[in-house]
Amino acid sequence: MEIAGSKGIFVGGASGMCRATATQFAEKGGQLAILDLERSDGASVAEALGAKFYPCNVMDFDGMVDVIGQAVEDLGGLHFLVNTAGGAVAQRTLKKGGERHSLDDFRRIVDLNLIASFNINTVAAEHMAKNEPNADGERGVMINTASIAAFEGQIGQVAYTAAKAGIAGMTLTMARDLGTLGIRCMTIAPSLFDTGLTAGIPDEGALQLTKDAAFPRRMGQPHEYATMAIAIFECPMMNGSTLRVDGGQRFAPR
Repeated sequence: MEIAGSKGIFVGGASGMCRATATQFAEKGGQLAILDLERSDGASVAEALGAKFYPCNVMDFDGMVDVIGQAVEDLGGLHFLVNTAGGAVAQRTLKKGGERHSLDDFRRIVDLNLIASFNINTVAAEHMAKNEPNADGERGVMINTASIAAFEGQIGQVAYTAAKAGIAGMTLTMARDLGTLGIRCMTIAPSLFDTGLTAGIPDEGALQLTKDAAFPRRMGQPHEYATMAIAIFECPMMNGSTLRVDGGQRFAPR
């Protein structure tokens, strides 16, 4: 699809990988909306990109229907959705003292990562389905964000691993569900990236966590996620897959 003139919604767009993708999308002539938590830097980021900010909480499932609907109405359509919203909790299945993993925490992480992503996708797809198809029959592209933890989660990541594996697992099925409508669905699974979520990791810790990568042995940069996301939007054959963006990294147990 052509970016110039296309409309995009970026959930989690106030920072990190989603902000970098929104920036590249705007630089190529796309029109966009930034969706993020009210307390985020979304307003200033949107202003810098000539866009509008829509405060939201992805775990307010009904509220997201309204927020996305308003953004689509203001934009005049929707062709591109990127969602990076998510989070984790560190707990073993059985803790050292013998306590079980909190079921409430497990459910919260699944809701935040997997259920929220599915909800956002269904809302976005509903709007994309109303588009006139382009010459190739395309109406829109949706990109979700998993993690390489979906495939080799570390100790204490059982909830996060389950949620991100769910995102990867639904990608092909969703692409098949939406294929007759000309809507593509892809997932990016990054390794450790230099974003707000990793800001507290000291340099020595980051080196330890990335030492097993093939190359480069460092944290990924947000613009590297963005480069992949933009390539997905522009290439019609990229559909139904989860792409690792990880420098050949395979997480060790800890």
